[in-house]
Amino acid sequence: PAALCARRPLDPNISVHTNNPDLTPCFQNTILAWIPSIYLWAVLPFYLLYLKRYRRGYIVLSMLSRFKTIFGVLLWCVCWADLFFSFHELLQSKTPPPVYFVTPLIVGIAMVLATVLIQYERLRGVQSSGVLIIFWFLSVLCAVGPFRSKIMAATAQGQIKDRFRFTTFYSYFALILIELILSCFKENPPFFSPVNSDPNPCPELNSGFLSKITFWWFTSMAILGYKRPLEDKDLWSLNKDDISSIIVQQLHKEWDKQKDEWKQCHSAPEFLRQHKEPSFLKALLRTFGPYFLIGSFYKLIQDLLSFVNPQLLSVLIGFIKDKDAPSWWGFLIAALMFFSAVLQTIILHQHFQYCFVTGMRLRTGITGMIYRKSLVITNSAKRSSTVGEIVNLMSVDAQRFMDLVTFLNMLWSAPLQICLALYFLWQTLGPSVLAGVAVMILLIPLNAAIAIKTRAFQVEQMRYKDSRIKLMNEILNGIKVLKLYAWEPSFQEKVLEIRKNELRVLKKAAYLNSLSTFAWISAPFLVALTTFAVYVSVDENNILDAEKAFVSLSLFNILRFPLNMLPQVISNLAQTSVSLKRIQQFLSHDELDPNCVETTVVTPGYAITVTNGTFSWAKELKPSLKDIHLLVPSGSLVAVVGHVGCGKSSLVSALLGEMEKLEGHVAVKGSVAYVPQQAWIQNATLKDNILFGQQHNEQKYQNVLEACALKTDLEVLPGGDHTEIGEKGINLSGGQRQRVSLARAVFSDADVYLLDDPLSAVDSHVAKHIFDNVIGPEGALKGKTRMLVTHGITFLPQVDHIVVLVDGKVSEMGSYQELLKQNGAFAEFLRNYAPDEDTEEDELTSTAVLILLEDEEVLLAEDTLSNHTDLADNEPVTNEVRKQFLRQISVISSEGECPKKMSTRRRVCEKKSAEPSQPQKILPDKLIQAETTETGTVKLTVFWQYMKAVGLVTSLIICFLYCCQNAAAIGANVWLSDWTNEPVINGTQHNTSMRIGVYAALGLLQGLIVLISSFTLAMGGINAAQTLHAVLLENKFHTPQSFFDTTPTGRIINRFSKDIYVIDEVIPPTILMFLGTFFTSVSTMLVIISSTPLFAVVIIPLAIVYFFVQRFYVATSRQLKRLESVSRSPIYSHFSETITGASVIRAYGREHSFVSLNDLKVDENQKSYFPTIISNRWLGVRIELIGNFVVLFAALFAVLGKNSLNAGLVGLSVSYALQVTMSLNWMVRMTSDLESNIVAVERVKEYSETETEAPWIIEDKRPPEDWPTQGEVEFVDYSVRYRKGMDLVLKGLSLRVKGGEKIGIVGRTGAGKSSMTLCLFRILEAVKGEIKIDGVRISEIGLHDLRSKITIIPQDPVLFSGTLRMNLDPFNKYSEDEIWKALELSHLKKFVSSKPDMLEYECSEGGENLSVGQRQLVCLARALLRKTRILVLDEATAAIDLETDDLIQMTIRTQFEDCTVLTIAHRLNTIMDYTRVLVLDKGTIAEFDTPSSLIASRGVFYGMAKDAGLA
Repeated sequence: PAALCARRPLDPNISVHTNNPDLTPCFQNTILAWIPSIYLWAVLPFYLLYLKRYRRGYIVLSMLSRFKTIFGVLLWCVCWADLFFSFHELLQSKTPPPVYFVTPLIVGIAMVLATVLIQYERLRGVQSSGVLIIFWFLSVLCAVGPFRSKIMAATAQGQIKDRFRFTTFYSYFALILIELILSCFKENPPFFSPVNSDPNPCPELNSGFLSKITFWWFTSMAILGYKRPLEDKDLWSLNKDDISSIIVQQLHKEWDKQKDEWKQCHSAPEFLRQHKEPSFLKALLRTFGPYFLIGSFYKLIQDLLSFVNPQLLSVLIGFIKDKDAPSWWGFLIAALMFFSAVLQTIILHQHFQYCFVTGMRLRTGITGMIYRKSLVITNSAKRSSTVGEIVNLMSVDAQRFMDLVTFLNMLWSAPLQICLALYFLWQTLGPSVLAGVAVMILLIPLNAAIAIKTRAFQVEQMRYKDSRIKLMNEILNGIKVLKLYAWEPSFQEKVLEIRKNELRVLKKAAYLNSLSTFAWISAPFLVALTTFAVYVSVDENNILDAEKAFVSLSLFNILRFPLNMLPQVISNLAQTSVSLKRIQQFLSHDELDPNCVETTVVTPGYAITVTNGTFSWAKELKPSLKDIHLLVPSGSLVAVVGHVGCGKSSLVSALLGEMEKLEGHVAVKGSVAYVPQQAWIQNATLKDNILFGQQHNEQKYQNVLEACALKTDLEVLPGGDHTEIGEKGINLSGGQRQRVSLARAVFSDADVYLLDDPLSAVDSHVAKHIFDNVIGPEGALKGKTRMLVTHGITFLPQVDHIVVLVDGKVSEMGSYQELLKQNGAFAEFLRNYAPDEDTEEDELTSTAVLILLEDEEVLLAEDTLSNHTDLADNEPVTNEVRKQFLRQISVISSEGECPKKMSTRRRVCEKKSAEPSQPQKILPDKLIQAETTETGTVKLTVFWQYMKAVGLVTSLIICFLYCCQNAAAIGANVWLSDWTNEPVINGTQHNTSMRIGVYAALGLLQGLIVLISSFTLAMGGINAAQTLHAVLLENKFHTPQSFFDTTPTGRIINRFSKDIYVIDEVIPPTILMFLGTFFTSVSTMLVIISSTPLFAVVIIPLAIVYFFVQRFYVATSRQLKRLESVSRSPIYSHFSETITGASVIRAYGREHSFVSLNDLKVDENQKSYFPTIISNRWLGVRIELIGNFVVLFAALFAVLGKNSLNAGLVGLSVSYALQVTMSLNWMVRMTSDLESNIVAVERVKEYSETETEAPWIIEDKRPPEDWPTQGEVEFVDYSVRYRKGMDLVLKGLSLRVKGGEKIGIVGRTGAGKSSMTLCLFRILEAVKGEIKIDGVRISEIGLHDLRSKITIIPQDPVLFSGTLRMNLDPFNKYSEDEIWKALELSHLKKFVSSKPDMLEYECSEGGENLSVGQRQLVCLARALLRKTRILVLDEATAAIDLETDDLIQMTIRTQFEDCTVLTIAHRLNTIMDYTRVLVLDKGTIAEFDTPSSLIASRGVFYGMAKDAGLA
């Protein structure tokens, strides 16, 4: 430039060392004027490439665009006016320096380019251009200097020298300023862009450049979320590039390329082969790499920028020391600090945005790929991994990728940051830095060791937790039995025992965690300490001044993050590589060959032909079908019969193309409908299950329902054919599922029907109806080709052909008559099956008769199920609970399929709703109450409750310790700043050893307090968890039975699992982080205020802004998290459903619609995940801006108070300010987490305060030990109801039973028989009247005293998992001999002594490894052990088996001879010889007398006896 200007471009005397700085005219005219142009030239080529690919239609010419262009042209004119003026001067023989020709030319060309760019962008549909905004901004920035100096020159000289250039410059300045302002506005959306049918498009696309970099476009949602809780409809649609279908398509293309390359490699000769398998990693990199790299580029810039501020800090400290320096330097430094911090914020969040979006797309892509693969995978491959494992690939492994991507850049960024930091530190402190680094490196293995140990503890703790939940689940399911037997204390002990172990492990983990917190907080300090100590001791000329100390402190702080992240990223990387291998292995599995079944060319006249077919389930297994020759004429009905396991189902699968075809040829003509042996039902409405994606046709639909005998079922289902069916058809009986599956096939109107034993699950009369109306010669399918696999013999005479399979070969074929004549395998098959046929029918009818269901019990089982919606928490419990329900329901659907039975299955189904379930429509008095969820902010009382649980003293101590810890930290740093100000005498500082000693003491004190405080906090948290759980448990054992009847088990279990887990493991660390960040922020403010008191003024507005941002964010993000977790589980449940039903989906050719359904579900989930990412970015930018302002003002006030401050204090306050953004940011996150998690305390509290039943033991009212001696029971005017607001069940009963009498209680369902027994045990409390036993009023004594003195043999035998001994005698109060005697009397001795464990024989959950009869006998043994004066026998509803029943009756007659026995009878023959019979009707006594006189009086009892054939 010197040559161009004919003088020096930079003159320090003019520019730097003066109070009124100015730049030389030469510098102004060259470098300064060229900067914007150079920028534009550099960026242009890349930008044009980008625009070429960017297609969004063009934007119609608007006023804005016209003005921009006009001003652009004007600017160009102004620049060239300068150029022509220079030529004009030449002509006038003044020779202007060359710069006056070069600069206008360069700037003019830049202006032309900018103007053309404005129009080109418009044609490409760019609404707001970042490139140009930056260009205009740079231009204005570079013109400010000349603007000032021209005015200064003019005022100094009193006149304007170069009038023309003066004028052009000011018009130029005005024009670029206008351009800058105009370019900030955005254009209208492009014209001709694809019509956006989106009801709620994402505003990001159409937002301007400034709005994009500050995430301003998210504000609307933040405000909305603050006003009211967000709902699904408020969420924006996804951007085009984030939609599943598009992402998966790209990924699929890349993966296919990989597979093709691999195939070519494979076909190459041996020595040329390179890699072993197609690489999924490469496919991922090619699909998502480019987008991710943009983020990496941002990260690089941000890393470099993060080192600018420490350098500026050192300049600032130098400036404060130099008392003569002009003050504008200080202001410039403060401004630069602020500017670099803002730039860093914007760039960092752009980087995060790219990373998170990549992560989100990765998850979408991987999920989609796995889903698509699972539809085409072969059966052998499917067997190699369970459904659970495949779902895990989708949930866990895809999630790992997502987590890794966020920090993947740390792999190169961390080493880069570490190297740079070390370089700058070396410059400041020389080799003594290495001491500090050594300390850092030593801390890494410590952290790693802690992490490994913590993981081990976690595993152990999960084990305890699972066993505790399993036990709780059993207790809640058998709570009634526990109450009747008064066994609660024993089980409460068991739960608390497990809980004690669980908390013990938690405590150990807490010790470790406080160690790691100590390491994390003390690390930077220890590093600084060793470095400074070594630096000062190595050479006494080494002086520690403010600049060195605080610059190195801020550099050490930068070092802290990469050093901690690196090990984490590496371990994440290791986990992800495992996941990658698993996913790749799954995606490389063999696929079904779509062409193994010919569908077009078939021998004329035949619908199915198989010639010489040999099939196996997997290439390596031996064939399960051999040499099959099969010709099925079009329109015929063919039955396939054979023994179990002879390959009947395999034959159907082979025709569907589901098996490996080893040799031969298969052809099936036309479309196929398939009914599998185990019906596959989707989680959708019944109607959708039948239509299965076909067009609805009312007439046809009704006919199908009629034919499949579904009409009667629809009347029973609560919503008719719109009833939502649970997963795996959980609320339909087996027969109904089978018929729905058949209806689906019939409705699909295909050419060929493959029916795999559809009649086995339904009763015989239904089977006949279906055969006649659907399958048979006159059925709905006549004229179609039907292939029926069957076990039933009844229908064989009516079929056209019969194929007999023996061991995978066709042994004979022909019609029924032909085969009988041959007397071969078929005749033998008939002989085997025929005799069973009749008995089978009898059994069915007998089951149908005995379905007299009892009272309310059944209803409960169903309701409990229907409220399972709040188990959507991904907790291990769900499966346990689901098993449990299937069990409860199976009691009901034990498959006597008659309409009468169906009416009991009043199961209400509803959409799984996001907010836990709506109120049930079951009984007039809503039986099951809807669960309330908290929305909005959390009340302070909840925090207060938690503090009380932790202990108020402990809470205060924790706060006090945190204050001390921060005081120590500030103390150490203040001491450091004081040390740096110590005068230097003869090039050395004195008392260095004392200085180091105090500094070390303060720092180590801080570390010690951190250790103590984090430990106290953890202990406090564990105590709170212990008390909260103990109170909850205590309350639940004392809760009256009615609560358990109206609350689904799942909901109570949720309190014990999810909420207790949150209180155990989530709340304490969150509080730890929150307190840490809170105190750090406060101490920063204090330090800055104490060094520059003016700062206090700024705090208030900043705090207000901070508060508002925080409120908006917390409200919105909490609701977004909820929506995200609610929309997540449908993805997995739909996926596992698809895997189980893959063969059906393929048979009907519905793969595409299922894939798009999956895409839809994933998109729904990402729709709520995307705003969650953005909300974090939005928060980050805003909070960091506040932090940047803190830095700005700290520096600014330091400059203002320069004369009164020393360098040490400034270093202290600014280095504190530089750290504050991090803690401000985390503080908001933690507040948000704390608020969403503390709700758990509230939920647990809510269930710890439900009303309780009467006390178990009332000390001063205890009955005598041997009470009741007589066993005399008296009801006096006794009335009772189930729950408040319901009708009385027993109305004014008065009766008296003498000791030793045997009383039978009979009556219709709902007459109040069971209620009577419940009253004896005070499960129900009287409304009026009383019961006396041996003259003692039972309402006055403790419940346990009462319940332990009466024995019941309940209707359904409940066993708990544990040893047999525990099930008989949980309190260990009987001797071995007594127990064996009881077993002998109850006919179990033989069974028990045959087991190797004898009494220690483990019963599984619910006693599933004993038969129902044996369970009933165990209950009898319990009664024999207790041997009280009063025995209540509640007979099992249905005949479990008559044999057991007789055993029980016999034992009771012999063993309980002198006891009072009350029997609730369902079969009258058991009570015909009882002393008296009580007949109840609608809660009142109808008759009460001896059986013989009741029959003689021909009343109600006589009618019942007559029906039973006993009179």
